[in-house]
Amino acid sequence: MNVLAIDIGGTSVKLCIADEKGTVTQFKEIESGASKGGPYLVENLIEVISANYTDFEAIGISTAGQVNSEEGSIIFANENFPGYTGMNLREIFGGKFNVPVKIENDVNAAALGEKHFGAGQKFDDFLCLTYGTGIGGAIVINSEVYKGANGSAAEVGHIVAHQGGIKCNCGCIGCYEMYGSTTALVKNALEVDSQYVNGRKIFEGLEKGDEKLEKVLRDWVLEVSYGLVSLTHIFNPPAIIIGGGVMEQESLVELVRAKVKELIISSFTNVEILKAELGNKAGLLGAASLHFTKVK
Repeated sequence: MNVLAIDIGGTSVKLCIADEKGTVTQFKEIESGASKGGPYLVENLIEVISANYTDFEAIGISTAGQVNSEEGSIIFANENFPGYTGMNLREIFGGKFNVPVKIENDVNAAALGEKHFGAGQKFDDFLCLTYGTGIGGAIVINSEVYKGANGSAAEVGHIVAHQGGIKCNCGCIGCYEMYGSTTALVKNALEVDSQYVNGRKIFEGLEKGDEKLEKVLRDWVLEVSYGLVSLTHIFNPPAIIIGGGVMEQESLVELVRAKVKELIISSFTNVEILKAELGNKAGLLGAASLHFTKVK
């Protein structure tokens, strides 16, 4: 089966044709135009699909925001996606292209991509976390994503990690992502030097031996690791897969792995901390896999 896979993010939308073997063809990336509103984003996407894709039997969509995957609709999207909340993507795309459409939250889709084609293939149960602007999470149990009571489980970025800490955009105080996200890393690195505007610049500075920056990184790895230790003590998973742009650095994953082993209760040290394998294709392949036979 050829599936048109779509991964909708705040700045870009990725598209491709994917099959059951995880083969990706006709990959395309476009600006999302999300700031112009959900209706604009969707209409523009329909035009791109109509002009570039014909050979597909189904559509799988990975998207930012809280998703009702049963209805195929957006439960909630933040101010970066005005007018996106409430849109039923299943009805819109299914009606336009006359094929089955399935939709999933972007982090859940990434976890499914890793389950079917990446680092999670040998595990029935695992956690998947992505570190970026915030921290996203997914819980996989018996090879399926656990959704929770209203479909919003695994908001791990909003674990309260610091009593009386920094106020988060969600309204809570001291959330994990205020300390362990890539955004937090960059914020602290900028206090060392204004050139450290992103992960790439930070790692260039580390390679040059900036000792102040090394301390920033050590402190950040500690914050990341405390979150992973807490999750391990709660779920006792065989594996936690960590991804996001900054986690492409194998040396960084190794630092996190070592720190988790140092901090964790000894009876939990069998947990494997693994680097995500699929990079920016994880969401696409996870979206496509929604139409494939479940992996057990």
